Amino acid sequence: QVQLVESGGGLVQTGGSLRLSCAASGRTFSNYAMGWFRQAPGKERDFVAAISRSGGNIYYGHSVKGRFTISRDNAKNTVFLQMNSLKAEDTAVYYCAASGLPLGATRPSDYLYWGQGTQVTVSS
Repeated sequence: QVQLVESGGGLVQTGGSLRLSCAASGRTFSNYAMGWFRQAPGKERDFVAAISRSGGNIYYGHSVKGRFTISRDNAKNTVFLQMNSLKAEDTAVYYCAASGLPLGATRPSDYLYWGQGTQVTVSS
């Protein structure tokens, strides 16, 4: 089992920045690719970003590419999501997740463990 705890969400104005963190415990963190997803009310859970076990492969969803940056610190068992130039449509609950696939994945079904989520609200 891997336990994931997100933090760093909050209320920010349009154009602002937030940095989300996801702390992992349990099994060896570096054995898992990590991903961030988000879900707005009444919508499906959407892929945001993913990073491979080593950090050498990174993927972004189309709507966040160029604005968000995913990174990981395997020594601290933590994955980050730096979010810049935030827009109202970025408002959602953000979840981190761990996948057994070495390079990461974009589908929620490819992830084994999930955090409880952190709310991000972008006001105009």
